[in-house]
Amino acid sequence: MSESAVTEHEEKGPHRKHSERRNIFGRIALFVRQVIAELKKVVTPSREETLRYIWIVLGFVLVMMLIVGVFDFVLGFLADKVFGG
Repeated sequence: MSESAVTEHEEKGPHRKHSERRNIFGRIALFVRQVIAELKKVVTPSREETLRYIWIVLGFVLVMMLIVGVFDFVLGFLADKVFGG
């Protein structure tokens, strides 16, 4: 690889010198283009998938509420016995 090819490649890479950076409007435009490109990749779930996800989340929340409730009851009972409530 020749020396000119190396310096040309280095200038175009992500480690550009501060003076070669884009201005604020160029950076904003790049950000907006990247956001739009990412949003084009998003796949919206079907109605059935959405309902299934809702039930999964509600089931998980119910299980966690039961676990926390049992711990709260047991630890409260033990605190009453230890501290003479």
